[in-house]
Amino acid sequence: MSDILVGVDPRDVSVRALVWAADEAVRRGARLRLVVAVPPLDDGPARTRRGSPRARAESVLTNAEDLVRELHGGLWTATELVDGPPATVLRDRTAGAALAVVGSRHLARATEVLAEGSVAVPLAAGADCPVVVIREPEHTAVHPPLIVVGVDGSEDCRTAVAFAATEASLREARLLAVWVRPRPPLPRGDGTEDLGGSHRLLAESVVGCAERHPDVRLDQVVLRGRPVEELTRASREALAVVVGREGRGGYSGTRLGSTVHGLLDHAACPVIIVPPSEPAATEGAPSGAGRSRSRDGPVGRPARSHPIGSELGGAA
Repeated sequence: MSDILVGVDPRDVSVRALVWAADEAVRRGARLRLVVAVPPLDDGPARTRRGSPRARAESVLTNAEDLVRELHGGLWTATELVDGPPATVLRDRTAGAALAVVGSRHLARATEVLAEGSVAVPLAAGADCPVVVIREPEHTAVHPPLIVVGVDGSEDCRTAVAFAATEASLREARLLAVWVRPRPPLPRGDGTEDLGGSHRLLAESVVGCAERHPDVRLDQVVLRGRPVEELTRASREALAVVVGREGRGGYSGTRLGSTVHGLLDHAACPVIIVPPSEPAATEGAPSGAGRSRSRDGPVGRPARSHPIGSELGGAA
């Protein structure tokens, strides 16, 4: 059974990410695996304080498990306290996981990439499973609920579409596939032929969704503009926005594309970054031997995540 992996930060616990991950584990009938990584300390006097951050991490991990137990008493959980850089520790545990979930510290892009202990960007760039970054809360008051997926015709986007359709089915949500075409520098005619080709490519990218998930209403839209801006606008009414990793060395020299970076900065709901269907092998061995404990129990009954009824306007 694949785990839902959630990174727990002992310095600034993201309750929102923890709750999201627990709810998703219930929906999928999966085990929730909570991981706290304690970064290595510098040499010198700081070494004498080694026990203090580890003790705090132990306490945070216990509190996180208690919160999950209050939310979903029957959920199967496992916890780990590990020494090592958080992004590396989590990345090394994504092989075979269903999802990895982390919170966002709302850092500027350069800070998020370069700061010690930053997690979201390096994890999304190197994970073997989809990574969920809980930057903002999901919009549960919109009815019917909405999952947005960005489409560009690549193989990466087809994998993202397949994931988004499964997620929409689990959440009884509709799926909106969005293809954003850049505005031409100079207008040429009415653009009908160009948009017609985009509509065809968009339809090809979502082929098979209806057959695999007949319960999911699928809407398709081609927009003119900038992908980050248009997907951010769509995210304001969504449970999540899903995109392929699209990486050929973005801003940070990672495998993340510019759209992913932009959404991590601006999206108004959780962002789910889906790796290619055949992910590259993860570099390095699992880091640090750590304390691991598990609590076995029956998996909770699948349920929606705190639904609130509200009406949603038509798709763009």
